[in-house]
Amino acid sequence: MTKIGFIGLGIMGAPMAAHLQAGGHKLYLHDFKNPPPSLIERGATVCTSAAEVAKRADIIITMVPDTPDVDNALFGVNGVAAGLSAGKIVVDMSSISPMETKIFAGKINALDCAYLDAPVSGGEVGAKAATLTIMVGGPEDAFNIVKPLFDLMGKNITLVGGNGDGQTTKVANQIIVALTIQAVAEALLFASKAGADPAKVRQALMGGFAASRILEVHGERMIKRTFNPGFRIGLHQKDLNLALQGARTLGVALPNTANVQELMNACAANGMSGLDHSALCHAIELMSNHAIAQAE
Repeated sequence: MTKIGFIGLGIMGAPMAAHLQAGGHKLYLHDFKNPPPSLIERGATVCTSAAEVAKRADIIITMVPDTPDVDNALFGVNGVAAGLSAGKIVVDMSSISPMETKIFAGKINALDCAYLDAPVSGGEVGAKAATLTIMVGGPEDAFNIVKPLFDLMGKNITLVGGNGDGQTTKVANQIIVALTIQAVAEALLFASKAGADPAKVRQALMGGFAASRILEVHGERMIKRTFNPGFRIGLHQKDLNLALQGARTLGVALPNTANVQELMNACAANGMSGLDHSALCHAIELMSNHAIAQAE
């Protein structure tokens, strides 16, 4: 049994923490809202601060929305850093800036603790099913210690390189996901406007070279108009901002990433930032004056 601290128990964090608890580990929780009662009923301890979590746990996991949230959780008043002692491991599973991650890692390392950046892909579905892809940056010895915990939360777990490389991989992932959502939306809209049944078009495409997890899951969402969030447009906007900021720093061109970000901006401007990112199709539908036909 490992003593695990978990900070951030939202759509993703709550089921991830539940898998760790089901694996026989002791949880120490802190959240900006009330932690899920189910975790408490099964023996998790609620802490009054992130510092208390760090004092009581050996491995501390953060799963919060954005870079400033990680900064606050780690280094704010009564943050994780205030409760650390030598030899502990901090694991940030949020999706944040690779550059800031390297700074955070340096500060944690200065306290004689290891730091892993381990963002995930798979959304709420993957978090609940424990099938997340986990992209890890940091020292191999710390990775080997935490790997059994990653195995409880995900299926495809890769140590990519040093600190920051996990976050860089996640940004790359979000570029591919966003552009694929756009491609699926355009294809299904084209088919619908041409008079074909988009549900049957999707079914046919799933057997060909265009098949993808996004066509399977998000294509169905677009057809059935089910946009309850697994991963919100607002969060994907944040991730694409990281991509475009990084592109400016690195001097590389990401023209299609910039384009899909504008589509997400249009959705957000129309009050859709809280919807699932598959709702990106709404921006294309508005420009086309046509909605993808709903499945019967």
